[in-house]
Amino acid sequence: MDINLTGKNAFVCGASRGIGRAVARELASLGANVTIVARNEDGLNAVLDTLDTGKGQRHYALAADFADPSALKMRIEAHVLQHGPFHILLNNTGGPAAGPVAGATLEQFERTFAQHLLCNHVLVQALLPGMKEAGYGRIVNIISTSVKQPIAGLGVSNTIRAAVANWSKTLAGEVAKFGITVNNVLPGATDTDRMAEIITGKATKQGKSEADVTAAEIAHIPAGRFGKPEELAAAVAFLASPAAAYITGINLPVDGGRTGCL
Repeated sequence: MDINLTGKNAFVCGASRGIGRAVARELASLGANVTIVARNEDGLNAVLDTLDTGKGQRHYALAADFADPSALKMRIEAHVLQHGPFHILLNNTGGPAAGPVAGATLEQFERTFAQHLLCNHVLVQALLPGMKEAGYGRIVNIISTSVKQPIAGLGVSNTIRAAVANWSKTLAGEVAKFGITVNNVLPGATDTDRMAEIITGKATKQGKSEADVTAAEIAHIPAGRFGKPEELAAAVAFLASPAAAYITGINLPVDGGRTGCL
């Protein structure tokens, strides 16, 4: 199986922690040159120092704020001009605050739509010409299992993640003829800082201990545990590889069996 990424350039968003950080490390270990992107410059530099360079790779850190798609566009285009073309793109942005959909404000929807769908689109438009020229492109979006089965209490997230999934499926059909695939990885409950924040929030609201809330979450997972960021990264790495050339337009849950639908 060919999962060697030597000579490929990868652009990994949300790479200062969690799933994004794990993906950056995995792609670097497979030989890719990796540009890591997030708001936290200090966090990015800390990750940059851990990326494998054993195959002569060069890695870069790019601090960018996804709250402003227009500013992001300028930052990305300048970086692509200097360090492109790019063959692999991981779209990955932290999820919005929890809460019921009926109480969500228009500003919450607008901000989340911009951070997720609009910024994903900005990145694709900046990297797509290079992928077409190379005849090789792998676009992977980290979304959520909510695109298959909405998650109670995540009203804004459920709504915007579904929009991203449909955008992705449409894009997959348009670019397949150029040797470019577009797929979504859907994390279930994963042991990240965001999961810890969700557990703390639930514990506070429910007047329970974090241990009790954690146990209740795990009770819904057939595998009996939270996922590891590295397990998500392995799925992304496969989809980014030459071996996955005939897989496109899919939603791949990595959730220990939690999602109750096909």
